[in-house]
Amino acid sequence: MAQLYSKESLLVIIPAFNEEGAIQDVIRDVQIHAPQADIVVIDDGSADETAAAARETGVVVLRHPFNLGIGGAMQTGLKYAELKGYNYVVRLDGDGQHNPGDIDTLLAPLRRRAADMVVGARFVDKGVTDAGWHIPFLRRLGIRLFAWEVSRVVGQRLTDTTSGYCATNRVATQVLATYLPQDYPDVESRILFYKAGLRQSEVQVQLSERQAGVSSINSWRSVYYAFKVTIAVLTCALKDIENFTVTLLAPKEQASANSNRSADHSPAIQS
Repeated sequence: MAQLYSKESLLVIIPAFNEEGAIQDVIRDVQIHAPQADIVVIDDGSADETAAAARETGVVVLRHPFNLGIGGAMQTGLKYAELKGYNYVVRLDGDGQHNPGDIDTLLAPLRRRAADMVVGARFVDKGVTDAGWHIPFLRRLGIRLFAWEVSRVVGQRLTDTTSGYCATNRVATQVLATYLPQDYPDVESRILFYKAGLRQSEVQVQLSERQAGVSSINSWRSVYYAFKVTIAVLTCALKDIENFTVTLLAPKEQASANSNRSADHSPAIQS
């Protein structure tokens, strides 16, 4: 496994909120499956000892003084990745639901330059009902609804637009670091990528039950959440973002890399 990462700089971002009970196991699993990756934990204003537990493993910990939500946590991690100039960024959650063993699966299309962002999806090979038996009924309906809405907007079949397990290259990281939506980043970012002219794909992954903590979306909030996300999708679809490809697509790959992008883009931020 180590040779896969020997010639690329990889950052794994782990946003965490009150994940004291799971964070060390998640970090150790990442270190096993991506031994050459750097890891940054974004402690999003946790009330428990998440930050202290993460620091005990020796990784970088960036702590918010109060909770900003997943969008704010990801913005912090992406800004960090952009300033440090990482070739690839992987985001996985701090609750243990994402399997670090899938990191290489997510990175494979990026290495082939077949996509700019790759999402680890639960339903590529299986339907929501078959693959998500443990997901409450209302949430399953929401997953289907969001996937249908976003697929219609981008003109591409997408199956799991609520998945936060994803990998990005330098260009995609730069775009998301600047424009990632605050409220519903996982769903809206799929439309953002389409409008920015970037390529996205999904690969099949298997999610586990969270090791600790409690999901912020329960059954009664699912209906409210679905309504707000639908409004966010429509709003994002109407945004004029066509200039993203002109102002932000500044690849930082080595000049000798087999990239199909033009080499005359404006220079990217250096660390």
